[in-house]
Formats: sequence, C-alpha cells, structure tokens
Amino acid sequence: MTVRVESAPSGESYETDAVIIGAGPCGLFAVFELGLLGVKAHVVDILDKPGGQCIELYPEKPILDIPGIKSISGEQLTRQLLDQIEPFAPVFHFGEMVDSLSGSAGAWVVKTDAGTTLSCKVVVVAAGGGSFTPKRPPIKDIEAYEGKSVHYAVRKREMFRSKTIVVAGGGDSALDWTINLQPLAERLTLIHRRDEFRGAPESVERMRALAGAGKIDLVIADILGLKGEDGRLTAVTVKPKEGEARDISCEALLPFYGLTMKLGPIAGFGLRLEEERIAVDTEKFETSTPGIFCIGDMAFYPGKLKLILSGFHEAALMSHGAFHYVFPDKKLKFQHTTSAKELQKTVTGTAPTE
Repeated sequence: MTVRVESAPSGESYETDAVIIGAGPCGLFAVFELGLLGVKAHVVDILDKPGGQCIELYPEKPILDIPGIKSISGEQLTRQLLDQIEPFAPVFHFGEMVDSLSGSAGAWVVKTDAGTTLSCKVVVVAAGGGSFTPKRPPIKDIEAYEGKSVHYAVRKREMFRSKTIVVAGGGDSALDWTINLQPLAERLTLIHRRDEFRGAPESVERMRALAGAGKIDLVIADILGLKGEDGRLTAVTVKPKEGEARDISCEALLPFYGLTMKLGPIAGFGLRLEEERIAVDTEKFETSTPGIFCIGDMAFYPGKLKLILSGFHEAALMSHGAFHYVFPDKKLKFQHTTSAKELQKTVTGTAPTE
C-alpha cells in the first residue's frame, strides 16, 4: 500500500515560517531539520502523496546508500521519514503545483494552481528533478475536457461523489483512486489496456475483489475517443482486443498514465540557473535570491552528487541559514541531538535519561 497522508484544504490562505516545495525524501528531512530549530513548515507537492521519486519511480526497489541502513525500499524510507517528522506537525498540500512566488526575504507569498496562498519567511525548493507533470493520453481533443471532466489528479474527493467515473491506467495511482473513489461514485469503471497491473499486489487484490463483487467494472481495452459537449463528458469510447468498440457512459475521466519531470514554473522564479538546475552556495544552500534555498537533485554546485544522503546533508545546513530569516533577533545555539534534552523530549515523547 502506497504512503498516504492527509492534505490540507486547497484554495485557502495560510501563514507559516517555511514553505518547502517538494515532498520527496529531502523535502521531508528538511521538515525535521527545520523543526529541530523551531521552524514550522508547510509542504507543497504536485503528487497526491509524499515520497516523490521514491514512491513514483521505485517504491519497492532497494536503496543501499542510506547511512546505517543496509537496504530500504523507497516506500519504507518515506514511512520512516514521516514518522520522524510527526512531532513537528507539518502541513501538506498535495496535488498542487506552485505557480507563482512574490515578495522578498522574510516576507514571501507562494501561490499554487489550486488557489492556495502561503505567506512565509523562507522558501525551500526540494523538487527533485523538477515538477512531476502527468502524461497526457494520446486521445483526440482531450484538451477540450481538461479541468472540467478530465482530471489528472484528485484534489477534492467530494467533487466525484455520486458521479459516474472512468479511471484509466494500471499503476498505483489508478488502483489507489479506484479503491478510494469507489464508495463515493455512482458507478466506477477501471480501464487498462491489459489484464496485468504495475501497482502494489495488495492494491491489485483489493481492486479485483471489488470487481468480483460487482462494485466496480474492470474493462480491458484501449480508449479510442471521448464524447461530450462544452468540456463535459458523456462517454468514453473503448476498443477491447476482441469484439466491437463500445461507449462507456461517464461524467469524469481520470487518466493515470505516468509522469514526466520538468523544471516547470520554478524556472520563472528569477533564480540563477546552471544546467537547468538552481545554483546555490555550499555554506547554507541559499540561491541567488536571499531567503530562497534549494536542496536535493535540483540544487547545483561544483562536485554535486545526486544522492539522497547528499540531500540530507544539504537540508541540515539549509536549516541553519533559514533560521536567521525566521528568527532575526535570536542567536542560533547549535545543539547535538544526543545532548539536547528538550529536543529529545519533543521528538521521542519521553524525557531523556542521564
């Protein structure tokens, strides 16, 4: 089962100390390092769950270069990072992409494509290789339906209540949303071009159980086209390997055909770029714009290695640089976690022993 965490309501205004763009391992560890210094964070990610590339590209493959851990999967690492940051109560905004940034150091305003506004003192870009952008299916005139009845992400589950839904795809996202939207939908159909699925075995089993009980329709076919008017779907036309093409009535189509990575709106933030990555210093991983930091694969500096452990190191140094923008009148007193009794109590929930 892929990692899921509740997302805050979109389209609202929030105030916080730091906004972290990206909920991959480096973004999650940044929550921890900032939290140790008393800096509260909101995290924005275009995906519908935390984990970034670890979850989307290799949830079950072993990661071998996390210090002290012989082998760990992307999903396991994400779960353990979420456990680690729980005491600092981060707020997540999933299924949203940051599309504008204004203000200056100590007073940034971050806005997303879902209408969410985040006022903060520092911004941390931890977007991996860039924004994950959903792949558009090769279906004629699909653009006319996008945003009205074709959706590449689920931002508000309630908008699908009592609707006839078609989910297309064979990976974790298609399976997860088939399972999660089935109780809300009037009727839900899962379409995949073959009767083999790439998702977690548990999710495949649950989906097949729903199909076997008649609670969803499983159709093995290709989508040929869409029918409707003014951006409102009435049906999708499918063609199985054997038999005639037919229409499946629906009010919403959710295609989950994978993701591509692009620099996205970050390219317009006015930051100095090197080789399509963001140039940073190596003292505190600050960009060319004061108050904006960058860590992880997106960061560029001489000798950079695209490793998770490198991103963890960058997050630690970044947090010390960010502290001075959040608490300009305070002097940062560095503490080792082994000797910081209050921190140990916050993180572990128990007072340390002498």
